[in-house]
Amino acid sequence: MPTTTVATPLPSIGKMATVDCDDVNMDPDMEFLSDEELEREAEGFKEQGNAYYIKKDYSEAYNYYTKAIDMCPKNPSYYGNRAATLMMLCRYREALEDAQQAVRLDDTFMKGHLREGKCHLSLGNAMAASRCFQRVLELEPDNSQAQQEVKNAESILEYEKMAEIGFEKRDFRMVVFCMDRALESASACHRFKILKAECLALLGRYPEAQTVASDILRMDCTNGDALYVRGLCLYYEDCIDKAVQFFVQALRMAPDHEKARLACRNAKALKAKKEEGNKAFKEGNYEAAYELYSEALTIDPNNIKTNAKLYCNRGTVGSKVSNNHRKNSTSISFELCLHLTGCFVWGCYMDTEQYEEAVRDYEKVYQTEKTKEHKQLLKNAQLELKKSKRKDYYKVLGVDKNATEDEIKKAYRKRALMHHPDRHSGASAEVQKEEEKKFKEVGEAFSVLSDPKKKSRYDSGQDLEDDGMNMGGQQRGGPWASGPGNFFFQFG
Repeated sequence: MPTTTVATPLPSIGKMATVDCDDVNMDPDMEFLSDEELEREAEGFKEQGNAYYIKKDYSEAYNYYTKAIDMCPKNPSYYGNRAATLMMLCRYREALEDAQQAVRLDDTFMKGHLREGKCHLSLGNAMAASRCFQRVLELEPDNSQAQQEVKNAESILEYEKMAEIGFEKRDFRMVVFCMDRALESASACHRFKILKAECLALLGRYPEAQTVASDILRMDCTNGDALYVRGLCLYYEDCIDKAVQFFVQALRMAPDHEKARLACRNAKALKAKKEEGNKAFKEGNYEAAYELYSEALTIDPNNIKTNAKLYCNRGTVGSKVSNNHRKNSTSISFELCLHLTGCFVWGCYMDTEQYEEAVRDYEKVYQTEKTKEHKQLLKNAQLELKKSKRKDYYKVLGVDKNATEDEIKKAYRKRALMHHPDRHSGASAEVQKEEEKKFKEVGEAFSVLSDPKKKSRYDSGQDLEDDGMNMGGQQRGGPWASGPGNFFFQFG
């Protein structure tokens, strides 16, 4: 279809302009209307939009202002009205575009400049906002709204400067205060919200920081800064693995995000060094464990919760070494741990599997603060202590806790053959008795770990007496129940 061009008057400018109907979302039936008819239709849509705006039905108002713009795309007042509607819907970026289009069409359109300034201000662009309000005052020097908004813009700039100085001085409370004041006028500024959330995290106010970051991510799931703050909260709460996931995601969204890159590197290094120290401790290599914990403590002094555990772990190791210097530092490590946590040691013994000490500490914590979290921590420690006092069937068979069914079966065959009474018939009575005991333990372990239900109950710390199993003694029946001679039938 050939392009139809009609002449359209511009009410606010007073000039004629051509409108290409193919470039406008116009009903095909409107293509042949006269200029006056197009204007009447557009005004009708605008009036309907005004009616809905008064009723606070901003979505419908937006639709009718859009129809008016489609009819007469050169009328600045239509863009101005739609900008006002978008502001009420808190869609400030779209509102800003409409306000800017309105003043492009008519630089003397005062309401357009005022709305553009308000959008800039809400988005935290105080300098741009100030320029818009100054333009309004050029057009109408006594405009009280513009005068007040200029003051608001100046206040935001002042709070930004104070926050910058406060952050450099690590006065995070001051930064939070400044951002709260700035957000009173710049309610849609993600930059201010993120800075506030980061400082809340650095102050240890993790739930508040998480809430701010989550609110932003609901609106923009690709916001690298918000992802970084979420990771930072988890990192400082000693949830290192989850924190790394958020840091990595933040770097995907914003590859140049230096804070996320540094935090991710620190988190990985801290986790690795701590695990090395734990491994050395469990292997009895206390000197190496002490050095590894000391190295871990230099990675990030700001991670209070993780460092508290590291100090406690180092104190525990220091008490076991012969080095006098290490022994002297033990009390210092515990004192630093208590200073950092502000109360008793929070689960530092769990890492090194010292469950009796862990239960003791958690009982003290729970007596001091009877919270749901502390109760659960105590319960977990008590369960681990209970599990540690029974026979370790995985150790009896020499397999890992994640061993497959086939691995358990192979390990059973190997250990059973190793301790079978027939292989030790020529040994002393004492050796025969010890090997028979081990042989029965192997059968007992296999009976539990090869049965999915029993294994599940065993792994969760439940008692197995109901299954005819005595955790400290022999099973009532098993692979060897009919006597050693029947043992080899167990292999099919």
